[in-house]
Amino acid sequence: MIQLKVILGSTREGRKGISVANWVYEAAKKRTVFETEFIDLKSINLPFMDEPEHPRFQKYTQQHTKDWSKKIEGADAFIFVTPEYNYGMPAPLKNAIDYLVKEWAFKPVAMVGYGGIVGGTRSIQQLKQVTNVLQMFPFDGLLLPNFTKQINEEGIFAATEGNEKAVELMFAQLEKLHKTLVDLR
Repeated sequence: MIQLKVILGSTREGRKGISVANWVYEAAKKRTVFETEFIDLKSINLPFMDEPEHPRFQKYTQQHTKDWSKKIEGADAFIFVTPEYNYGMPAPLKNAIDYLVKEWAFKPVAMVGYGGIVGGTRSIQQLKQVTNVLQMFPFDGLLLPNFTKQINEEGIFAATEGNEKAVELMFAQLEKLHKTLVDLR
């Protein structure tokens, strides 16, 4: 099975993106090819980078870094679910990425952006630059502009038929890319 990690990039109080991340996670769990884990960076609670050595050396001194490394090393593919803050990705997501180098390499990563009128587009553009440098294979999975209109009274994201088709295409692409990249790892 493909070890898929769905990572929610927002950690702020009152965040609405948890509903999107839960929807993506539940949809991924329905695909038998994936063994899916949901990673909420708010729960992981990584401090601002506190390792003395550059992460490319993998000389980790902090237990939280060792745990994070093990979790990411064991993954085959990722989905980053992220809002856009001030034309960019949230700082906790960038920090979590920056803790590691080799653990990310040669793995596909789909981007699910949510937010206002552009649905996290600029955040995803930044993420593509960062993940390319880490030798990942990033692609747009899904953009959800004005997504709060799709959250019901219970706080659940109500996907449209178009959202459902897009997320299924994203899963298919992750599966294909995993098969292509696995030999490089």
